[in-house]
Amino acid sequence: MQEGKNLTEIKIEDQKILDNKELSMKEALIPVLFLMALLAYNIFFADGVWLGDYSNQFILLIGGLAAAIMGFLNKVPLKRMINEVVENWKSVLIPIMILFLVGALAGTWLVSGIIPAMVYYGLQVLSPEIFLPASVIIAAIISIATGSSWTTSATVGIALVGIGSALGIPSGMIAGAVISGAYFGDKMSPLSDTTNLAPAMAGTDLFTHIKYMTFTTVPTILITLVVFAVLSATIETSGSADISALLGSIDSSFNITPWLFVVPLVVIAMILMKTKPLIALGTGVVLAGVSRYYFNLMC
Repeated sequence: MQEGKNLTEIKIEDQKILDNKELSMKEALIPVLFLMALLAYNIFFADGVWLGDYSNQFILLIGGLAAAIMGFLNKVPLKRMINEVVENWKSVLIPIMILFLVGALAGTWLVSGIIPAMVYYGLQVLSPEIFLPASVIIAAIISIATGSSWTTSATVGIALVGIGSALGIPSGMIAGAVISGAYFGDKMSPLSDTTNLAPAMAGTDLFTHIKYMTFTTVPTILITLVVFAVLSATIETSGSADISALLGSIDSSFNITPWLFVVPLVVIAMILMKTKPLIALGTGVVLAGVSRYYFNLMC
C-alpha cells in the first residue's frame, strides 16, 4: 500500500473518470418528456396505430435513441452505453422468459380443458344466497391457479355475469366481485407475470414478495368478502340460474374430468417446494400439452 494513502484514495485513483459535464434537470427530462409526448400522440391522436401495429414498441426505441443522443452530447462513449444496455438486458432476461411461459401456460391450460374444468366444477357450487362472495372466491381460486386476471375474467367472469343477471343481480355488482377475486388471485399467484416481474426488478425473491403482499391483500380481500356477503343477503333474487346449457357446452367441447386438476396441483406443489419459476411454469406447459393429447384426443 502506498504511504500516506488509504485504500479508498487508491481505488479512486485507479478508476477511469469520464470527462462528462453534469446533466441539468432540464437535460435529464428531455428524453423522458419526448417519450411521453410520442406515446400521448399515439394514444390520443393516432388511435394507437401510428408507425404500425407495434407502434408503442417503435416509440420506446425512439425514446432510447433520444437518450443515446443526450449521452453523446455529454461525452458518454458508445461502448459504455452498449455495456449498460447489455447489463440491463441480462437483469430482465428471466422475467421476460417468465412472461413468455405465463402466456404459454394460459393457452395450453385453456385448450387442454384445465381452465374449462375449473369453470365447470366451480359453477356447480353457486347458490343465489351466496352468489357474490362465491363469485369472489371462484375468481380468486382460478386466478391463483392460472396466474392471470384477464383469463379469469374472460372465462369464468363472463359465465358468472350471465348467471347472476338471470337471477336479477345487478351486473355491476357481479363484475365487481369477479374483478376483486381475479386481481387478488393475480397478485398472489406465483404464476403471475407481474408478481414475478416485481421482485426481479426489486432484487428480492418471489416468495418474500408474496409474503409481504399478504399484509395488505389478505385484509383487503376479507373486507371485500364481508361486503359482498352483506350485499348478497340483502338482494332479492328473481328467476333461476339455468346453467345446464353452459355446462353442456363445456362438456361437449372438452373431455371434463377431475384428473385435469392433477396438472395445477403438480405446479402448485413445485412452487411450494420453491422450485424455480421457469421450471415450474415449463412443467405446467408440458403437462398441459400431454393432458390435451390424452384426455381430449385419445379418450
